Amino acid sequence: MNSNPDWTLWRSFAAVIAEGSLSAAARQLGLSQPTLGRHIEALEAALDLPLFERSLTGLKPNATALKLYGSVDRARSALAEAAILAAGAQNETSGTVRLTASTMISNYVLPDILAGIRRLHPNIAIESVPTDSAENLLMREADIAVRMFRPTQLELVTRHLGDIPLVPVAHESYLARRGTPSTLNQLWEHDLLGFDRSDAVIRHARSLGFEVTRDNFPVRSDDQPHLWELLRAGLGIGFAQLNLARLTPGLVVLPLDLAIPPLTIWLTTHRELFTSHRIRAIYEAVAEGLTAYIKGDPISPPLR
Repeated sequence: MNSNPDWTLWRSFAAVIAEGSLSAAARQLGLSQPTLGRHIEALEAALDLPLFERSLTGLKPNATALKLYGSVDRARSALAEAAILAAGAQNETSGTVRLTASTMISNYVLPDILAGIRRLHPNIAIESVPTDSAENLLMREADIAVRMFRPTQLELVTRHLGDIPLVPVAHESYLARRGTPSTLNQLWEHDLLGFDRSDAVIRHARSLGFEVTRDNFPVRSDDQPHLWELLRAGLGIGFAQLNLARLTPGLVVLPLDLAIPPLTIWLTTHRELFTSHRIRAIYEAVAEGLTAYIKGDPISPPLR
């Protein structure tokens, strides 16, 4: 038995248990499934212990694995905390900052902001992580995060940047073909773009008194950037950020009040990282750019 297996093996072990599958753990770690599978086999060989039950549905941790997981997870948290403290102690205005945001903000709002930031801080490399899952700042999966909800952990520095209205939108080519609805009753008679597995739009429509079903949404996807491109192509009426719709040629905001709750925007980082000059610089520049976007101003931070 090797009493000191490489930490990489333990990290893969913890990820498989935390994420629930090899595939999810591989995505989270940025590794391939075969590599992760070899890590698990190597750890079992080093410990001379079986840790998972193999089946057609994947790996299931056994009782021994679950006992070990608590200690490994605490070690993982301690290492992440050490990395955060080390990063916060750095004074350099160079290095790398990892920034995460939703797929829509990452693809359609941040590029112009980041272009201005790169001019301001050419020595700071930026790793951009578009994801609609909440990256864990406490585990150092990201340095700065743009959130659509208010983070509540005491270890985080959080700033509310503002709220963005969500409105019904269509491309002018669709409206020229099908006409513009002037009432909510007419809206439901149009081709609507909606989610596939999520029923959030349906539930909101029903809360307004409309018996809407999946059949009202002939085009559906859970990939929001894809829905946005379908909207721009004129496939139907969708629901989008007011500011983004106004900035996009050909899109028309429909004058219909659906009482959709606005999209709240928060910027957050770990309080220990906030003392790092480079992370503080990118945090402030992203805050400036997103605030300008929310207000409807030009969103590239000025050179100064």
